[in-house]
Amino acid sequence: MDIVVATNNKGKLSEIKKILSSHNVLSQSDVGADIEVDETGVTYEENAFLKAEAIRAYTDKIIIADDSGLEVDVLDGAPGLYSARYAGEGTTPMQGIEKLLFNLKDYKPEEKTARFVSCIALLMPNGEKHTFRGECEGLIIDELRGENGFGFDPVFYVEDFKRTFSEISDEEKNSISHRFKALEKLRDFLDTI
Repeated sequence: MDIVVATNNKGKLSEIKKILSSHNVLSQSDVGADIEVDETGVTYEENAFLKAEAIRAYTDKIIIADDSGLEVDVLDGAPGLYSARYAGEGTTPMQGIEKLLFNLKDYKPEEKTARFVSCIALLMPNGEKHTFRGECEGLIIDELRGENGFGFDPVFYVEDFKRTFSEISDEEKNSISHRFKALEKLRDFLDTI
């Protein structure tokens, strides 16, 4: 089954291809959709569908889109929807991490509970829509650790592994991540059609 992923994020695309390895996963550029979609929604679900629907003009295949973010409890869920641009438009992931650590500097380690959230939107060729959500709990630590992953992964510590998302292998991450949990639900759904 062909599935087009509405993303330009190579790290995200790589994760999705590994998790949905029994399907032919294509990038949006594979169908000629070299576009960026403004994420103007007020929920992960809305943003995911904005991305999926923008790709519909380029293909009649199944389209999936992910919107995800890091939610830190003591920051009232921030950066949340704005995780990718937490430090402002045009900034680097490292600048987002620096801002996050600055905003958490007055909190004790055990107060820095957080979760990654992923919402996968599925847009079928007939217009049918579905969403699948996954979450992964962790803590924000004060130092960057590890070389793998992307975004906030170097400071997102997972108790089960006693390491950050950047220190664990792709296989380990893909067994517990928010995106894996959402994609697992999507995969189970696809197996029924």
